[in-house]
Amino acid sequence: MASRQSGFTLVEIAIVLVIVGLLLGGVLKGQELITSARIRSVANDFSGIAAAVYAYQDRYASLPGDDSGASLRWGADVPNGDRDGTLTGEFCADPGAAGESSAFWRHLRLSGLVAGDPASGAQPQNALGGLIGVQTGTGAAGAIEIGGLVLCSANLSGKIAEALDIQIDDGRPATGSLRAYSQRKNAIVRGCPVNITRGAAQTNADGYKAADGSELYTVCKSI
Repeated sequence: MASRQSGFTLVEIAIVLVIVGLLLGGVLKGQELITSARIRSVANDFSGIAAAVYAYQDRYASLPGDDSGASLRWGADVPNGDRDGTLTGEFCADPGAAGESSAFWRHLRLSGLVAGDPASGAQPQNALGGLIGVQTGTGAAGAIEIGGLVLCSANLSGKIAEALDIQIDDGRPATGSLRAYSQRKNAIVRGCPVNITRGAAQTNADGYKAADGSELYTVCKSI
């Protein structure tokens, strides 16, 4: 007597494929939601810190970090600025080193305008773990090619950097009020081990390498 060979019916296979498709769709949708949340978070960093700077200027008639009356207001251990309208130091400078770009964060925290340890001048981090810092731009020959006080956010993927540029500016890394600089896949950390000047960083003037998830960008915008 011949034995019957058991197997899956077409209906059963179709149900399995539908379930797998739904699971994959849910995973991909979840990843997109996470990416969108990170983009919004980085954009909010720019607007929130800019608002804190304006509030500080209204209250103390000086830029945070550049405030020459900080030690008189909060104690002798708090570094003063020279009130010349600019900040010394790079956005990623070691917070233990002298420089107004580090004092910037301590002044804002002591004033209660941003969260964090008021005894620390360490830069905060963005949603991807990259540094958020400030420095003064000095035109095309300077580190970031934008004049005035500039806020930078580091270690952004090409996809997030491009989406942020489209949302805030013109979507091009080398033009507009927001500029992006390739880190050549090197993470920016405190102490500035990677120089992001235009020549050294080889910014991709034709667009972002959004498809390459390993590429990293520092995005900077004037406040």
